[in-house]
Amino acid sequence: MKNQEARKPLLVYMQGILPSLNHTERLIADYVLADPERTLSSSIAEMRDGSGASVGSIVGFCRRLGQKGFAQFKIALARELAQSGFSGFGSSAHGNGQGASLFENVFRFHAQSLMETLRINNQATLRQAAMLLERARHIELFSTGISFPVAYLAASKFKLIGLPAATQFDSHMQLVAATQLRKADVAVGISCSGSTRETVRCLEIAQARGAKTICLTNSMKSPITACADLALFATPSEIKYFQAPLASRITQLAIIDALFVFLAQKHKDRTAVELHNAGEELLKQRLT
Repeated sequence: MKNQEARKPLLVYMQGILPSLNHTERLIADYVLADPERTLSSSIAEMRDGSGASVGSIVGFCRRLGQKGFAQFKIALARELAQSGFSGFGSSAHGNGQGASLFENVFRFHAQSLMETLRINNQATLRQAAMLLERARHIELFSTGISFPVAYLAASKFKLIGLPAATQFDSHMQLVAATQLRKADVAVGISCSGSTRETVRCLEIAQARGAKTICLTNSMKSPITACADLALFATPSEIKYFQAPLASRITQLAIIDALFVFLAQKHKDRTAVELHNAGEELLKQRLT
Protein backbone atom coordinates (compact mmCIF):
# COMPACT_ATOMS: atom_id res chain seq x y z
CA MET A 1 0.00 0.00 0.00
CA LYS A 2 2.81 2.41 0.83
CA ASN A 3 4.39 2.02 -2.60
CA GLN A 4 1.02 2.65 -4.20
CA GLU A 5 0.50 5.79 -2.12
CA ALA A 6 4.00 7.06 -2.89
CA ARG A 7 3.17 7.09 -6.59
CA LYS A 8 0.10 9.26 -6.08
CA PRO A 9 0.43 13.04 -6.37
CA LEU A 10 1.19 14.09 -2.78
CA LEU A 11 -0.93 17.23 -2.62
CA VAL A 12 -3.95 15.64 -4.29
CA TYR A 13 -3.62 12.54 -2.13
CA MET A 14 -3.42 14.62 1.06
CA GLN A 15 -6.64 16.40 0.14
CA GLY A 16 -8.27 13.09 -0.66
CA ILE A 17 -7.56 11.61 2.77
CA LEU A 18 -8.28 14.74 4.84
CA PRO A 19 -11.61 13.44 6.21
CA SER A 20 -9.92 10.27 7.50
CA LEU A 21 -7.04 12.02 9.30
CA ASN A 22 -6.86 12.37 13.06
CA HIS A 23 -6.47 15.81 14.64
CA THR A 24 -2.66 15.85 14.62
CA GLU A 25 -2.38 14.53 11.06
CA ARG A 26 -4.90 17.16 9.95
CA LEU A 27 -2.72 19.91 11.45
CA ILE A 28 0.25 18.69 9.40
CA ALA A 29 -1.75 18.28 6.19
CA ASP A 30 -3.32 21.73 6.56
CA TYR A 31 0.12 23.28 7.06
CA VAL A 32 1.45 21.69 3.88
CA LEU A 33 -1.62 22.35 1.74
CA ALA A 34 -1.82 25.99 2.82
CA ASP A 35 1.59 26.72 1.28
CA PRO A 36 3.60 23.82 -0.20
CA GLU A 37 6.52 26.08 -1.13
CA ARG A 38 6.82 27.21 2.51
CA THR A 39 7.06 23.54 3.46
CA LEU A 40 9.97 23.08 1.06
CA SER A 41 11.96 25.84 2.75
CA SER A 42 11.02 24.77 6.29
CA SER A 43 13.09 22.63 8.61
CA ILE A 44 11.27 19.94 10.53
CA ALA A 45 11.56 22.15 13.64
CA GLU A 46 9.95 25.07 11.79
CA MET A 47 7.19 22.79 10.55
CA ARG A 48 6.68 21.57 14.10
CA ASP A 49 6.29 25.13 15.36
CA GLY A 50 4.09 26.16 12.45
CA SER A 51 1.74 23.20 12.51
CA GLY A 52 1.62 22.48 16.23
CA ALA A 53 2.44 18.80 15.66
CA SER A 54 5.44 16.98 17.15
CA VAL A 55 8.49 15.96 15.15
CA GLY A 56 7.54 12.31 15.60
CA SER A 57 4.05 12.96 14.25
CA ILE A 58 5.47 14.74 11.21
CA VAL A 59 7.80 11.85 10.42
CA GLY A 60 4.94 9.39 10.93
CA PHE A 61 2.75 11.39 8.58
CA CYS A 62 5.46 11.38 5.90
CA ARG A 63 5.67 7.62 6.22
CA ARG A 64 1.90 7.34 5.87
CA LEU A 65 2.30 9.07 2.52
CA GLY A 66 4.75 6.38 1.44
CA GLN A 67 7.93 8.39 2.13
CA LYS A 68 10.82 7.16 4.29
CA GLY A 69 10.96 10.40 6.23
CA PHE A 70 10.74 14.17 6.17
CA ALA A 71 13.72 14.64 3.84
CA GLN A 72 12.34 12.26 1.21
CA PHE A 73 8.92 13.86 1.56
CA LYS A 74 10.40 17.29 0.72
CA ILE A 75 12.22 15.85 -2.30
CA ALA A 76 9.01 14.27 -3.59
CA LEU A 77 7.09 17.49 -2.96
CA ALA A 78 9.69 19.60 -4.78
CA ARG A 79 9.59 17.24 -7.76
CA GLU A 80 5.80 17.41 -7.86
CA LEU A 81 5.69 21.22 -7.72
CA ALA A 82 8.30 21.46 -10.48
CA GLN A 83 6.39 19.06 -12.72
CA SER A 84 2.99 20.60 -12.13
CA GLY A 85 4.14 24.09 -12.95
CA PHE A 86 2.00 25.89 -10.40
CA SER A 87 2.67 27.56 -7.09
CA GLY A 88 0.34 28.34 -4.25
CA PHE A 89 -1.72 25.14 -4.39
CA GLY A 90 -5.39 25.83 -4.96
CA SER A 91 -4.93 29.59 -5.33
CA SER A 92 -5.92 29.79 -8.99
CA ALA A 93 -9.62 29.34 -8.43
CA HIS A 94 -9.59 32.18 -5.95
CA GLY A 95 -8.58 34.58 -8.66
CA ASN A 96 -4.93 34.81 -7.60
CA GLY A 97 -3.55 33.80 -11.02
CA GLN A 98 -0.92 35.98 -12.62
CA GLY A 99 -3.08 38.65 -14.19
CA ALA A 100 -5.76 36.18 -15.26
CA SER A 101 -9.43 36.91 -14.74
CA LEU A 102 -11.55 34.93 -12.30
CA PHE A 103 -13.25 33.21 -15.25
CA GLU A 104 -9.91 32.13 -16.71
CA ASN A 105 -8.75 30.85 -13.33
CA VAL A 106 -11.84 28.70 -12.89
CA PHE A 107 -11.26 27.06 -16.27
CA ARG A 108 -7.59 26.53 -15.46
CA PHE A 109 -8.51 24.97 -12.14
CA HIS A 110 -10.86 22.54 -13.90
CA ALA A 111 -8.16 21.63 -16.42
CA GLN A 112 -5.66 21.03 -13.62
CA SER A 113 -8.19 18.92 -11.70
CA LEU A 114 -8.86 16.75 -14.75
CA MET A 115 -5.15 16.03 -15.22
CA GLU A 116 -4.79 15.19 -11.53
CA THR A 117 -7.77 12.83 -11.75
CA LEU A 118 -6.02 10.97 -14.55
CA ARG A 119 -2.86 10.67 -12.44
CA ILE A 120 -4.50 9.32 -9.28
CA ASN A 121 -6.43 6.55 -11.03
CA ASN A 122 -4.64 3.35 -11.87
CA GLN A 123 -5.20 2.46 -15.53
CA ALA A 124 -5.64 -1.21 -14.62
CA THR A 125 -8.40 -0.31 -12.14
CA LEU A 126 -10.24 1.73 -14.78
CA ARG A 127 -10.02 -1.21 -17.16
CA GLN A 128 -11.31 -3.60 -14.47
CA ALA A 129 -14.26 -1.31 -13.80
CA ALA A 130 -15.08 -1.20 -17.51
CA MET A 131 -14.95 -5.00 -17.70
CA LEU A 132 -17.32 -5.36 -14.76
CA LEU A 133 -19.80 -3.01 -16.43
CA GLU A 134 -19.46 -4.82 -19.74
CA ARG A 135 -20.26 -8.23 -18.25
CA ALA A 136 -23.03 -7.13 -15.87
CA ARG A 137 -26.50 -8.61 -16.14
CA HIS A 138 -27.74 -5.34 -14.67
CA ILE A 139 -26.04 -2.10 -13.58
CA GLU A 140 -27.64 -0.02 -10.83
CA LEU A 141 -26.23 3.39 -9.92
CA PHE A 142 -26.69 4.91 -6.48
CA SER A 143 -26.29 8.57 -5.52
CA THR A 144 -28.17 11.38 -3.81
CA GLY A 145 -28.17 15.18 -3.71
CA ILE A 146 -26.06 17.05 -6.22
CA SER A 147 -24.12 13.89 -7.10
CA PHE A 148 -27.28 12.31 -8.48
CA PRO A 149 -27.07 14.07 -11.90
CA VAL A 150 -23.73 12.28 -12.43
CA ALA A 151 -25.37 8.93 -11.72
CA TYR A 152 -28.30 9.75 -13.99
CA LEU A 153 -26.03 10.83 -16.83
CA ALA A 154 -23.92 7.68 -16.40
CA ALA A 155 -27.00 5.46 -16.56
CA SER A 156 -28.23 7.32 -19.65
CA LYS A 157 -24.88 7.03 -21.46
CA PHE A 158 -24.47 3.34 -20.65
CA LYS A 159 -28.01 2.62 -21.79
CA LEU A 160 -27.33 4.50 -25.03
CA ILE A 161 -24.71 1.91 -26.00
CA GLY A 162 -26.81 -1.06 -24.97
CA LEU A 163 -25.72 -1.62 -21.38
CA PRO A 164 -28.51 -2.54 -18.92
CA ALA A 165 -28.08 0.46 -16.61
CA ALA A 166 -30.59 2.24 -14.38
CA THR A 167 -30.83 4.57 -11.40
CA GLN A 168 -33.64 5.64 -9.08
CA PHE A 169 -34.21 9.24 -8.00
CA ASP A 170 -35.86 8.42 -4.67
CA SER A 171 -33.41 7.25 -1.98
CA HIS A 172 -35.92 4.71 -0.62
CA MET A 173 -36.34 3.19 -4.07
CA GLN A 174 -32.56 3.03 -4.35
CA LEU A 175 -32.52 0.86 -1.23
CA VAL A 176 -35.21 -1.35 -2.77
CA ALA A 177 -33.17 -1.64 -5.97
CA ALA A 178 -30.09 -2.62 -3.93
CA THR A 179 -31.97 -5.50 -2.32
CA GLN A 180 -32.85 -6.89 -5.76
CA LEU A 181 -29.27 -7.12 -7.04
CA ARG A 182 -27.64 -10.49 -7.45
CA LYS A 183 -24.28 -12.10 -8.19
CA ALA A 184 -24.18 -11.18 -11.90
CA ASP A 185 -25.06 -7.52 -11.24
CA VAL A 186 -22.92 -4.43 -10.65
CA ALA A 187 -23.68 -1.62 -8.20
CA VAL A 188 -22.05 1.79 -8.69
CA GLY A 189 -22.07 4.29 -5.82
CA ILE A 190 -21.19 7.94 -6.50
CA SER A 191 -20.48 10.25 -3.56
CA CYS A 192 -18.23 13.27 -3.38
CA SER A 193 -17.61 12.92 0.37
CA GLY A 194 -17.73 9.14 0.30
CA SER A 195 -19.74 9.35 3.52
CA THR A 196 -23.29 9.80 2.24
CA ARG A 197 -25.27 7.39 4.42
CA GLU A 198 -27.84 6.33 1.79
CA THR A 199 -25.27 5.68 -0.94
CA VAL A 200 -22.90 3.76 1.33
CA ARG A 201 -25.79 1.67 2.65
CA CYS A 202 -26.91 0.78 -0.89
CA LEU A 203 -23.44 -0.50 -1.74
CA GLU A 204 -23.31 -2.48 1.49
CA ILE A 205 -26.63 -4.15 0.67
CA ALA A 206 -25.61 -4.82 -2.93
CA GLN A 207 -22.33 -6.37 -1.84
CA ALA A 208 -24.12 -8.56 0.71
CA ARG A 209 -26.40 -9.79 -2.10
CA GLY A 210 -23.35 -10.89 -4.11
CA ALA A 211 -23.21 -8.01 -6.62
CA LYS A 212 -19.89 -6.48 -7.61
CA THR A 213 -19.50 -2.95 -6.31
CA ILE A 214 -17.72 0.12 -7.71
CA CYS A 215 -17.44 3.48 -6.00
CA LEU A 216 -16.61 6.87 -7.49
CA THR A 217 -15.63 9.39 -4.84
CA ASN A 218 -13.50 12.47 -4.21
CA SER A 219 -12.43 11.21 -0.78
CA MET A 220 -9.84 8.45 -0.86
CA LYS A 221 -10.15 7.04 2.66
CA SER A 222 -13.91 7.42 3.07
CA PRO A 223 -16.45 4.80 4.24
CA ILE A 224 -17.70 4.08 0.71
CA THR A 225 -14.31 2.64 -0.29
CA ALA A 226 -14.70 -0.07 2.38
CA CYS A 227 -17.73 -1.57 0.63
CA ALA A 228 -16.42 -1.25 -2.94
CA ASP A 229 -14.64 -4.00 -4.85
CA LEU A 230 -13.13 -1.27 -7.04
CA ALA A 231 -12.60 2.37 -6.07
CA LEU A 232 -12.31 5.18 -8.64
CA PHE A 233 -11.26 8.63 -7.51
CA ALA A 234 -12.10 12.10 -8.76
CA THR A 235 -9.68 14.82 -7.71
CA PRO A 236 -10.60 16.25 -4.31
CA SER A 237 -10.91 19.99 -3.90
CA GLU A 238 -10.81 22.14 -0.80
CA ILE A 239 -12.34 25.04 -2.75
CA LYS A 240 -16.06 25.00 -2.04
CA TYR A 241 -18.93 26.97 -3.48
CA PHE A 242 -22.41 26.27 -2.07
CA GLN A 243 -20.91 23.44 0.05
CA ALA A 244 -19.80 21.50 -3.04
CA PRO A 245 -16.16 21.19 -4.12
CA LEU A 246 -15.65 23.25 -7.24
CA ALA A 247 -14.31 20.60 -9.61
CA SER A 248 -15.91 17.47 -8.15
CA ARG A 249 -18.69 17.04 -10.74
CA ILE A 250 -16.39 17.75 -13.70
CA THR A 251 -13.86 15.17 -12.57
CA GLN A 252 -16.55 12.59 -11.75
CA LEU A 253 -18.05 13.05 -15.21
CA ALA A 254 -14.61 12.64 -16.78
CA ILE A 255 -14.30 9.19 -15.16
CA ILE A 256 -17.77 8.24 -16.47
CA ASP A 257 -16.87 9.48 -19.95
CA ALA A 258 -13.63 7.49 -19.92
CA LEU A 259 -15.51 4.28 -19.10
CA PHE A 260 -18.19 5.08 -21.68
CA VAL A 261 -15.70 5.73 -24.49
CA PHE A 262 -13.64 2.65 -23.61
CA LEU A 263 -16.70 0.39 -23.85
CA ALA A 264 -18.06 2.13 -26.93
CA GLN A 265 -14.74 1.73 -28.74
CA LYS A 266 -14.37 -1.89 -27.68
CA HIS A 267 -17.72 -2.78 -29.26
CA LYS A 268 -17.75 -0.43 -32.23
CA ASP A 269 -20.25 -2.38 -34.32
CA ARG A 270 -22.75 -2.79 -31.51
CA THR A 271 -22.29 0.83 -30.48
CA ALA A 272 -22.92 2.03 -34.04
CA VAL A 273 -26.15 0.03 -34.25
CA GLU A 274 -27.39 1.20 -30.85
CA LEU A 275 -26.61 4.84 -31.59
CA HIS A 276 -28.21 4.61 -35.05
CA ASN A 277 -31.42 3.08 -33.69
CA ALA A 278 -31.66 5.57 -30.84
CA GLY A 279 -30.79 8.48 -33.13
CA GLU A 280 -33.53 7.66 -35.61
CA GLU A 281 -36.19 7.75 -32.91
CA LEU A 282 -34.78 10.77 -31.10
CA LEU A 283 -34.67 12.80 -34.31
CA LYS A 284 -38.43 12.35 -34.61
CA GLN A 285 -38.82 14.34 -31.38
CA ARG A 286 -37.20 17.46 -32.79
CA LEU A 287 -39.31 20.41 -33.79
CA THR A 288 -39.41 21.00 -37.53
